[in-house]
Amino acid sequence: QVQVEEFGGGLVQAGGSLRLACAASTSIFNLNPVSWYHQAPGKQRELVASITSGGFTTYTDSAKGRFTISRDQSKNSVYLQINSLKPEDTGVFYCVLAALGTRFWGQGTQVTVSS
Repeated sequence: QVQVEEFGGGLVQAGGSLRLACAASTSIFNLNPVSWYHQAPGKQRELVASITSGGFTTYTDSAKGRFTISRDQSKNSVYLQINSLKPEDTGVFYCVLAALGTRFWGQGTQVTVSS
């Protein structure tokens, strides 16, 4: 069974930074694309960024400039660096592994940005 887990959320002041981590205890994690989604309170889940197994990255227009997705194959991990945090970044960040014809979602990690 594939389990994806996120780490690194918390309470941060506006203007600060956070690095979220996503890990999975499966070798297929390194072989497939991973994405980060954000769900603000009362809103739909939205894609933030994606990274392929080879490290190619894509970002939504709203994420360009403050978000950086990366992966470390040796640690079976994908990261999301968020700089210049804004109150609107508050919400749950989810990691998604696209593999085996489906998507495996983590439980999410809560980020709260205080103004």
